[in-house]
Amino acid sequence: MALIDKVFGRNKTLSELTRTELRREEILLEKQRDRLFRKIEQITADKQKIFQQGAAQKSPELRRALAQQFELKTQEQLMVARELNLRSKELMTVGRLRMIKENSGRGRALGRLNLTDKDMTRISQWIEDDAVGQDLYRQRLDEVLGLGEQADRDALAASGLGGAGEELMHIWNELDRGRLKQEEAFEEADKAVRRKAGPEKEL
Repeated sequence: MALIDKVFGRNKTLSELTRTELRREEILLEKQRDRLFRKIEQITADKQKIFQQGAAQKSPELRRALAQQFELKTQEQLMVARELNLRSKELMTVGRLRMIKENSGRGRALGRLNLTDKDMTRISQWIEDDAVGQDLYRQRLDEVLGLGEQADRDALAASGLGGAGEELMHIWNELDRGRLKQEEAFEEADKAVRRKAGPEKEL
Protein backbone atom coordinates (compact mmCIF):
# COMPACT_ATOMS: atom_id res chain seq x y z
CA MET A 1 0.00 0.00 0.00
CA ALA A 2 1.22 3.53 -0.84
CA LEU A 3 1.07 4.88 2.72
CA ILE A 4 2.91 1.89 4.17
CA ASP A 5 5.62 2.13 1.51
CA LYS A 6 5.95 5.86 2.08
CA VAL A 7 5.93 5.97 5.86
CA PHE A 8 7.66 2.65 6.49
CA GLY A 9 9.79 2.70 3.36
CA ARG A 10 12.82 0.59 2.62
CA ASN A 11 15.26 3.43 3.35
CA LYS A 12 14.35 3.54 7.03
CA THR A 13 13.21 1.14 9.67
CA LEU A 14 10.20 2.10 11.72
CA SER A 15 12.36 2.86 14.76
CA GLU A 16 14.37 5.37 12.70
CA LEU A 17 11.38 7.50 11.74
CA THR A 18 11.21 10.81 13.56
CA ARG A 19 8.19 12.34 15.22
CA THR A 20 8.45 15.22 12.75
CA GLU A 21 8.19 12.86 9.78
CA LEU A 22 5.17 11.14 11.27
CA ARG A 23 3.52 14.45 12.13
CA ARG A 24 4.11 15.74 8.59
CA GLU A 25 2.34 12.71 7.14
CA GLU A 26 -0.42 13.07 9.73
CA ILE A 27 -1.10 16.67 8.67
CA LEU A 28 -1.24 15.64 5.00
CA LEU A 29 -3.73 12.88 5.78
CA GLU A 30 -5.85 15.26 7.85
CA LYS A 31 -6.09 17.61 4.87
CA GLN A 32 -7.08 14.75 2.56
CA ARG A 33 -9.69 13.53 5.04
CA ASP A 34 -11.19 17.02 5.38
CA ARG A 35 -11.35 17.37 1.59
CA LEU A 36 -13.27 14.09 1.41
CA PHE A 37 -15.63 15.28 4.15
CA ARG A 38 -16.46 18.36 2.09
CA LYS A 39 -16.93 16.28 -1.06
CA ILE A 40 -19.40 13.95 0.65
CA GLU A 41 -21.32 16.94 1.98
CA GLN A 42 -21.52 18.40 -1.54
CA ILE A 43 -22.68 15.10 -3.04
CA THR A 44 -25.35 14.79 -0.35
CA ALA A 45 -26.57 18.31 -1.13
CA ASP A 46 -26.65 17.49 -4.86
CA LYS A 47 -28.69 14.34 -4.20
CA GLN A 48 -31.19 16.27 -2.11
CA LYS A 49 -31.59 18.80 -4.91
CA ILE A 50 -32.10 16.06 -7.52
CA PHE A 51 -34.67 14.35 -5.28
CA GLN A 52 -36.61 17.58 -4.82
CA GLN A 53 -36.57 18.23 -8.57
CA GLY A 54 -37.95 14.76 -9.21
CA ALA A 55 -40.69 15.25 -6.63
CA ALA A 56 -41.75 18.46 -8.38
CA GLN A 57 -41.79 16.88 -11.85
CA LYS A 58 -44.67 14.92 -13.35
CA SER A 59 -42.99 13.91 -16.60
CA PRO A 60 -41.84 10.25 -16.51
CA GLU A 61 -39.00 11.05 -18.92
CA LEU A 62 -37.62 13.84 -16.74
CA ARG A 63 -38.01 11.75 -13.61
CA ARG A 64 -36.14 8.89 -15.28
CA ALA A 65 -33.27 11.22 -16.17
CA LEU A 66 -33.19 12.59 -12.64
CA ALA A 67 -33.27 9.06 -11.23
CA GLN A 68 -30.20 8.20 -13.31
CA GLN A 69 -28.43 11.29 -11.96
CA PHE A 70 -29.35 10.26 -8.43
CA GLU A 71 -27.92 6.77 -9.01
CA LEU A 72 -24.66 8.19 -10.37
CA LYS A 73 -24.33 10.54 -7.42
CA THR A 74 -24.93 7.63 -5.05
CA GLN A 75 -22.19 5.58 -6.73
CA GLU A 76 -19.83 8.54 -6.46
CA GLN A 77 -20.78 8.95 -2.81
CA LEU A 78 -19.94 5.30 -2.09
CA MET A 79 -16.56 5.64 -3.79
CA VAL A 80 -15.69 8.76 -1.81
CA ALA A 81 -16.89 7.12 1.40
CA ARG A 82 -14.57 4.17 0.74
CA GLU A 83 -11.64 6.53 0.21
CA LEU A 84 -12.57 8.39 3.39
CA ASN A 85 -12.51 5.10 5.30
CA LEU A 86 -9.04 4.36 3.92
CA ARG A 87 -7.66 7.81 4.78
CA SER A 88 -9.18 7.63 8.27
CA LYS A 89 -7.51 4.29 8.96
CA GLU A 90 -4.21 5.57 7.58
CA LEU A 91 -4.49 8.65 9.78
CA MET A 92 -5.21 6.47 12.80
CA THR A 93 -2.12 4.37 12.04
CA VAL A 94 0.22 7.34 11.78
CA GLY A 95 -1.29 8.95 14.87
CA ARG A 96 -0.79 5.79 16.92
CA LEU A 97 2.83 5.45 15.80
CA ARG A 98 3.58 9.10 16.51
CA MET A 99 2.13 8.69 20.00
CA ILE A 100 4.40 5.71 20.60
CA LYS A 101 7.43 7.67 19.39
CA GLU A 102 6.61 10.65 21.59
CA ASN A 103 6.17 8.52 24.70
CA SER A 104 9.27 6.52 23.86
CA GLY A 105 11.22 9.78 23.67
CA ARG A 106 10.00 10.67 27.16
CA GLY A 107 11.14 7.32 28.50
CA ARG A 108 7.64 5.91 28.84
CA ALA A 109 6.89 2.36 27.77
CA LEU A 110 4.01 2.57 25.30
CA GLY A 111 3.56 -0.01 22.56
CA ARG A 112 6.30 -1.38 20.34
CA LEU A 113 8.12 -0.07 17.28
CA ASN A 114 9.75 -3.30 16.06
CA LEU A 115 7.01 -4.26 13.61
CA THR A 116 7.75 -7.23 11.37
CA ASP A 117 7.03 -7.59 7.65
CA LYS A 118 4.12 -9.83 8.62
CA ASP A 119 2.73 -7.08 10.86
CA MET A 120 2.97 -4.53 8.04
CA THR A 121 1.26 -6.91 5.61
CA ARG A 122 -1.62 -7.43 8.03
CA ILE A 123 -1.99 -3.69 8.64
CA SER A 124 -2.01 -3.01 4.89
CA GLN A 125 -4.69 -5.65 4.31
CA TRP A 126 -6.89 -4.25 7.08
CA ILE A 127 -6.58 -0.73 5.69
CA GLU A 128 -7.58 -1.89 2.21
CA ASP A 129 -10.43 -4.14 3.41
CA ASP A 130 -13.74 -2.25 3.23
CA ALA A 131 -15.29 -4.80 5.58
CA VAL A 132 -12.93 -3.69 8.35
CA GLY A 133 -14.48 -0.58 9.82
CA GLN A 134 -12.61 2.02 11.84
CA ASP A 135 -13.59 0.61 15.24
CA LEU A 136 -12.49 -2.93 14.34
CA TYR A 137 -9.33 -1.60 12.72
CA ARG A 138 -8.49 0.37 15.86
CA GLN A 139 -8.80 -2.79 17.96
CA ARG A 140 -6.63 -4.85 15.61
CA LEU A 141 -4.03 -2.11 15.24
CA ASP A 142 -3.74 -1.69 19.00
CA GLU A 143 -3.21 -5.45 19.34
CA VAL A 144 -0.39 -5.40 16.76
CA LEU A 145 1.22 -2.36 18.39
CA GLY A 146 0.91 -3.91 21.83
CA LEU A 147 -1.40 -1.22 23.15
CA GLY A 148 -3.75 -3.40 25.12
CA GLU A 149 -2.93 -2.33 28.66
CA GLN A 150 -5.08 0.17 30.50
CA ALA A 151 -2.18 2.61 30.82
CA ASP A 152 -1.73 2.51 27.06
CA ARG A 153 -5.42 3.10 26.42
CA ASP A 154 -5.35 6.08 28.77
CA ALA A 155 -2.32 7.55 27.05
CA LEU A 156 -3.96 7.13 23.64
CA ALA A 157 -7.34 8.53 24.65
CA ALA A 158 -6.62 11.81 22.90
CA SER A 159 -6.13 10.07 19.54
CA GLY A 160 -9.57 8.45 19.59
CA LEU A 161 -13.06 9.38 20.74
CA GLY A 162 -13.30 10.30 24.38
CA GLY A 163 -16.35 10.10 26.60
CA ALA A 164 -17.71 13.38 25.23
CA GLY A 165 -17.18 12.20 21.66
CA GLU A 166 -19.02 8.95 22.30
CA GLU A 167 -21.87 10.88 23.90
CA LEU A 168 -22.00 13.19 20.88
CA MET A 169 -22.29 10.15 18.59
CA HIS A 170 -25.23 8.96 20.71
CA ILE A 171 -26.90 12.39 20.49
CA TRP A 172 -26.55 12.41 16.70
CA ASN A 173 -28.17 8.97 16.56
CA GLU A 174 -31.05 10.21 18.72
CA LEU A 175 -31.42 13.18 16.37
CA ASP A 176 -31.57 10.82 13.37
CA ARG A 177 -34.38 8.89 15.05
CA GLY A 178 -36.35 12.07 15.69
CA ARG A 179 -36.11 11.75 19.45
CA LEU A 180 -34.38 15.12 19.78
CA LYS A 181 -34.88 18.44 18.03
CA GLN A 182 -31.94 20.22 16.41
CA GLU A 183 -31.63 22.91 19.10
CA GLU A 184 -32.06 20.39 21.92
CA ALA A 185 -29.45 18.11 20.38
CA PHE A 186 -26.89 20.90 20.14
CA GLU A 187 -27.51 21.97 23.73
CA GLU A 188 -27.10 18.38 24.92
CA ALA A 189 -23.89 18.00 22.92
CA ASP A 190 -22.49 21.25 24.29
CA LYS A 191 -23.35 20.21 27.85
CA ALA A 192 -21.71 16.82 27.33
CA VAL A 193 -18.43 18.36 26.15
CA ARG A 194 -18.42 20.91 28.98
CA ARG A 195 -19.23 18.22 31.52
CA LYS A 196 -16.37 15.99 30.35
CA ALA A 197 -13.91 18.88 30.05
CA GLY A 198 -14.76 20.40 33.42
CA PRO A 199 -12.82 18.06 35.73
CA GLU A 200 -9.75 18.21 33.48
CA LYS A 201 -9.58 21.99 33.69
CA GLU A 202 -9.71 21.88 37.46
CA LEU A 203 -6.66 19.60 37.71
